[in-house]
Amino acid sequence: MVVGKPALLVRSYKPGTLEPLQDLSTVSHVEPTSAIPFLLDVILRRHLEKFSCFVEMGTELCSFEQSDEGVTTILVKNGVSETFGTKWIIGADGAKSIVCKDGTRVVTGDIRLTRVGLNRVHWHRFRNFLEREVSLRSTDEIGNDGLQFFLFGRELDLTKIAQSEELVFETIASLIPTEITSNEVVWMSDFRANMRMVNKFGEGRVFVAGGIIHSPAGGQGLNSGVQDAKGIANKSLLETYSAERLPVISEMLEVTTSILDRTITSGDISAGRSRILYMLGINCRFGTIVLDEFVASVKPINCLTRGIWRLGTGHLMHPICCSAEPDATTLFGLHRPWYHTILVFAPSLADATPILGALEAYSKSVVRSTVVLLSSASVTPVASPVDLVLVDREGYACSAYLVEVGQTKAFVIWPDGVIGVMVHSAEGVKKYFSKIFFDT
Repeated sequence: MVVGKPALLVRSYKPGTLEPLQDLSTVSHVEPTSAIPFLLDVILRRHLEKFSCFVEMGTELCSFEQSDEGVTTILVKNGVSETFGTKWIIGADGAKSIVCKDGTRVVTGDIRLTRVGLNRVHWHRFRNFLEREVSLRSTDEIGNDGLQFFLFGRELDLTKIAQSEELVFETIASLIPTEITSNEVVWMSDFRANMRMVNKFGEGRVFVAGGIIHSPAGGQGLNSGVQDAKGIANKSLLETYSAERLPVISEMLEVTTSILDRTITSGDISAGRSRILYMLGINCRFGTIVLDEFVASVKPINCLTRGIWRLGTGHLMHPICCSAEPDATTLFGLHRPWYHTILVFAPSLADATPILGALEAYSKSVVRSTVVLLSSASVTPVASPVDLVLVDREGYACSAYLVEVGQTKAFVIWPDGVIGVMVHSAEGVKKYFSKIFFDT
């Protein structure tokens, strides 16, 4: 089953003709590796349904009140009000507020067009970006003649165009040097690039995921929103949620706004883009509960910059390991958003025992342990409270986590998928958990 498609090349044309001028890529191709397998999230909704959790469309949250015990909400669906009680509430419906009048403006939507000489494998772009321009991208969701259009430029009266389907078609027809026929304007909207963010991500029992209005350049809205949601996956870390996410979102907005500014200035839609947009370097090395016993101090580093593990936290993209059983597994597959995952790299099970012993003080509902051994290690049975033993037969895990031969290292993976702790002893593990489990 196809769950994703490569980004279309953007094809520009010489003014007034269908002669291609150049093809540009907005996303560089990167081959998947054992550490970054590019797992697709487009099947999330289908996965939720396996747990009897269904996304309910067309339902509006009108108001809510919270107390120490929970949150009472007023929902409206098909004109019918409903009172619903819950322990927590997460606002993840995007920025619905009135957009200010400043900012780069675009009229966009979906249209069905019959046209001559334009294929469906390119994102077509006509005229000068700063004056008058239309771009057309194929969208098969509405039919084999479906296109998403973008109209912009200082010479276009976008306020007037946004109010008339007829003007939309006439403007597109005036900018494309080929015969076209409008079959239907499916939807259209007046869009303004206006970059804003919330001043905090939560208060009491109410939280926000995706609390930004972002530039269309960079395509980071969904990425950052999903990362926000993972950050509130476990209540033991809720107090640090805002402090960890605000710097990341702030820097992401700076990056995407810079890309938009450079695109407008140069007319080059690929301007300023880099691997930082993959968002695989997300970290909170500045966090108050980060613990690293292998460096004297955690150096400040950009929130989106991918670094090496010993500098502090890094996004959880686990390399392939082999289980002590014949079946292969991945470290990524061990992680769950409702408990801490402890990875103990050790020469033998006996070497890992002191750290594993310290973990016995915590409930397995919030802490799970895995010992990772070198391929040369002997998996000799010993009395141990470990949940799982893996053998790193190809050395992927030790390489990615910078574990040397004969070394013992323990990593604590937070429920939100970030490496928050790197220690070498049982005392280090106890020190970390004392910060978040106040009764230990």
